[in-house]
Amino acid sequence: MKTRNAILLIFAGLISVQCTQQKSQEEVNDSTTPLHLLKPDYKVPYGELNKEDVLATLDRIFQYVDAQTPHALKEDGTLERGAFRIGSYEWGITYQALLAAAEVTGDAKYKDYVKTRFDFICEVAPKFREQEKCQDGQMEQILHPRALDDCGTMCTAMMKYAMAEGKDNAQLSTIIENYFDFVENGQYRLPDRTFARHRPQRNTIWLDDMYMGIPTVAYRGVYTGETKYFDEAATMYKNFVQRMWVPEKGIYRHGYVEGLQDQPTYHWARANGWALLTTVELLDMLPEDHADRPFILEQLRKHVRGLASYQSSEGFWHQLLDRNDSYLETSATAIYCYSIAHAIRKGWLEGITYGGVVQLAWHAISTKVTEEGKVEGTCVGTGMAFDPAFYYYRPVSAAAAHGYGPAIWAAAEMVGLLSEWYPRTNDSGLHYYDQPQTIDAPLFYLTEDGKGEAVLF
Repeated sequence: MKTRNAILLIFAGLISVQCTQQKSQEEVNDSTTPLHLLKPDYKVPYGELNKEDVLATLDRIFQYVDAQTPHALKEDGTLERGAFRIGSYEWGITYQALLAAAEVTGDAKYKDYVKTRFDFICEVAPKFREQEKCQDGQMEQILHPRALDDCGTMCTAMMKYAMAEGKDNAQLSTIIENYFDFVENGQYRLPDRTFARHRPQRNTIWLDDMYMGIPTVAYRGVYTGETKYFDEAATMYKNFVQRMWVPEKGIYRHGYVEGLQDQPTYHWARANGWALLTTVELLDMLPEDHADRPFILEQLRKHVRGLASYQSSEGFWHQLLDRNDSYLETSATAIYCYSIAHAIRKGWLEGITYGGVVQLAWHAISTKVTEEGKVEGTCVGTGMAFDPAFYYYRPVSAAAAHGYGPAIWAAAEMVGLLSEWYPRTNDSGLHYYDQPQTIDAPLFYLTEDGKGEAVLF
């Protein structure tokens, strides 16, 4: 047949557009047009993604945080102020994200950023220690931590940096030891050594503290070579899971009050992010033959399976994961994006199953990064409450530091993922492949009149 000799192998999406343009709306039907190839009206980008676009977004964020975190003293002897504090737990996360970005991209500017801020802290710390009362709030938090939030992530970041650069900086070591002493000896714990707080109720466990403290304890084992810290971190992890995991939902509750029969159960997105990030960090830090590693790996898979079921059509996750009428939140989405992408790269999760999940998440995150490099849509610092309104109405702000480290970490890991996996759109859907693919487009006939009108084979 003449038309069969004119079969064309061309991009399905282009053919669909051309066909639709040749017909009026009334002529478009199942007989004249491959309707399954009509372009959907996605709310966020969908489909193809390249490393260059991700790197451009990463650099916008980096340039903004670099400009907004000065490292100098004012004339009155206090620290210059930018939009963000250089010694907060949010920035401990950002430092770790930038170290990862330097490793993945090979661009030294990200590590240089960390170096300049850590060098500055080390330079000025002795001057503030000499003061009878520290005259700067940021330095007070660094020198005299009073909670895991003050010291856990910063301690981990500094230990990671010291391991990469060589542990020959005496001032940095002093700060690390001071931080870790609080984590190990200063933070309140339950009798089984699980991190806890006396707010908002006595003996309350916060899911946040999985990340604020457990990776610090685990990385102490890497930093010192003392395996007891691996055991301590893994045991505490299991204690958190026992109390906080909700198996029927496949996600964690935010808070747990020791002794209650009925626990307040609200599934705050960012807290679930801290739990997921803790899991990934532990798998990175623990020896391959550690006895608790299989439990932690299986917990990762169960948690990601649960989280994937709650992802919205726009790629974000909701502020309360299981309540679709709560708002879509950026920082949690970024933490999930990084953690799942990292797990795929490590072989802990299957990229075919979860590659599309993380790429959709990244597309969502990218829509919240402004031209200036601000990260929008992030829930501000959040305590704990036992009613839904508290979580529904937490403000969002581009000034919330919680969004920047996770977004940088997600971008860096997406660059790594795109270097090792091969996402392609196949039959209009995004799929991840572990080898380069040549995917044939559908076959189309030309019409007898030669006008190029295509009908699906």
